[in-house]
Amino acid sequence: MKLIPIKAAPKEFKEAVLHELGYGSDGKYVLESNGDKHVDPYSNVPVTLDNMIIMPGSVLVLDDNALSIASYIEEHGDIL
Repeated sequence: MKLIPIKAAPKEFKEAVLHELGYGSDGKYVLESNGDKHVDPYSNVPVTLDNMIIMPGSVLVLDDNALSIASYIEEHGDIL
């Protein structure tokens, strides 16, 4: 498995990755397929393009805050 940092990637690259995963973007926020803002399931905040993270072995887009990352690892540590 190879990790690809996307924090500094161009907006167009991030939007293309999101599209492949079934998400969208309005240029600022990650959007669900129905157009609603995608909310991080752990921190309950809307995920922005600038703060999005996709964990290894997952297609779930999270906010890159410590709570979300730690919660994801606690819940899915067996796939990392």
